[in-house]
Amino acid sequence: MNLTFKIKTLARLALLVLAIPAASAFAAPGNLESGKKLAPPCQACHGADGNATAPIYPKLAGQYADYLARSLTEYRDGGRVNPIMAAFVEKLSDQDIQDLAAYYAAMPGQLDDLDGRMKTK
Repeated sequence: MNLTFKIKTLARLALLVLAIPAASAFAAPGNLESGKKLAPPCQACHGADGNATAPIYPKLAGQYADYLARSLTEYRDGGRVNPIMAAFVEKLSDQDIQDLAAYYAAMPGQLDDLDGRMKTK
């Protein structure tokens, strides 16, 4: 590899690293009260407290807002395929999604992970 190629590659990488936080700065922050008003249809599966009504449904409370927003957007836009979720999110605006994500992210979660459960040799 020549020096010019290396410099151009590093410059592109630096621009990408700078662009990521800038892009997220343009996302409208979610409104908790608006999210709360939008949440009742979600409660049948995900629970009134966001911690799911049965083990087959994901717990939303305490998840990262950006993760929730991305998931809802992907269900709405077809990036994730689930007929049930698609029906619930098809008419949500980008702001509605941000509001729901903020609402569930702010709730106390009962999330769990595999820490201490994995057997290692």
